[in-house]
Amino acid sequence: MPDNQNNINNIFEKFLSQDPLFKDKKVLQSSYTPDALLHRDEEINTLAKILAPALRMERPSNVFLYGKTGTGKTVTALYTTSEISKLSLQKKIPLKIAYINCKLSRIADTEYRVVAQLAREFDKEIPATGLPTDEVYKIFFSAIDDKEQLIILILDEIDQLVKKVGDEIIYNLTRINTNLKKSQLCIIGISNDLIFTDHLDPRVKSSLSEEEVIFPPYNALQLQDILRRRSNNAFKENVVQQGVVEKCAAYAAREHGDARRALELLRVAGEIAERNGEQQVKIDHIDMAEEKIERDRVIDIVKTQPRQQQTTLYAIFSLYTDQKTSIYTGDVYDVYKSFCAKVGLFPLTQRRVSDIIAELDMLGIINAKVVSKGRFGRTREISVAIPQTVKPKIMTILQQSLGIE
Repeated sequence: MPDNQNNINNIFEKFLSQDPLFKDKKVLQSSYTPDALLHRDEEINTLAKILAPALRMERPSNVFLYGKTGTGKTVTALYTTSEISKLSLQKKIPLKIAYINCKLSRIADTEYRVVAQLAREFDKEIPATGLPTDEVYKIFFSAIDDKEQLIILILDEIDQLVKKVGDEIIYNLTRINTNLKKSQLCIIGISNDLIFTDHLDPRVKSSLSEEEVIFPPYNALQLQDILRRRSNNAFKENVVQQGVVEKCAAYAAREHGDARRALELLRVAGEIAERNGEQQVKIDHIDMAEEKIERDRVIDIVKTQPRQQQTTLYAIFSLYTDQKTSIYTGDVYDVYKSFCAKVGLFPLTQRRVSDIIAELDMLGIINAKVVSKGRFGRTREISVAIPQTVKPKIMTILQQSLGIE
């Protein structure tokens, strides 16, 4: 048997022989809906009151849930609709819940695909391409209107859908009830973008946001409660060392009270401990998990950026040194132009490169602060926002992607 096959088999055998730390790992995954939600009573009750008319076959108002990432919007929507669905089954009320994550590119990158996916939720199979979009809408309308029912449609990350295909689809869906004879539909829109509705057509905005529920960030103590309960269900007894939950909560509170990030930290810390053959999840594992998550996130973002963005970022990284000397948009632009010549790209204007720098700032890869240079106008003062340990890996990825020696 070849050596590498022996090594792999040894790894697998060793893994199977060691005592697992996890009791139920899925409890720490973002897709998990718990039996009870902590610190979201007010939001659950508000949403429940808005949706309650569905139990009398009266169409509820469309409702828009918004707040930053990891504030419990999706889990609140799924939990509340699950409860109303259970009651409707007991009382034989024809209520249907449909959920679509608009961030998934294979579902929500065109209007056609979104409506086709909606039709599939009602057992109508539509080809991936080939039909006029109007025809797909007709199939969807007939699918939901073939019997008396009330539909609650959850559109998660609805802002991503509008960015990709425009707001006409939202307008069509919010106005759908005028074309339905037997059924009725209400929409729950969910967004991390707090000013998303400001950019919608006023007709769409008023139709979508008939009711609004705002989700504030969790504080560190609330995050501790959430983590402790999930940790007790996810790990075996006495596996999580004292102080681990508190450190996880502190990290996530620093990141705008993001419970999803806190749960991911705890899960990855557990995986690192298990991989190292250790018997406990320790505070050190949280630091390792934080670095790994940040590294993976940044690497994924950099790999998927267009070449102009990658070239701009490479120019920034080439200029920025560990001494934290300030660099500005003009410096970056000069280096960017020289790299464009090397990689065969047509250089953009300095204004457009300034916009790209602002986009990279929003992604959290760099910090770009607008500063005044007196009579010379305004520019951006740029620094790198990622850990220094990640920088060499990013440089290698950019060099390979751009073909720079």
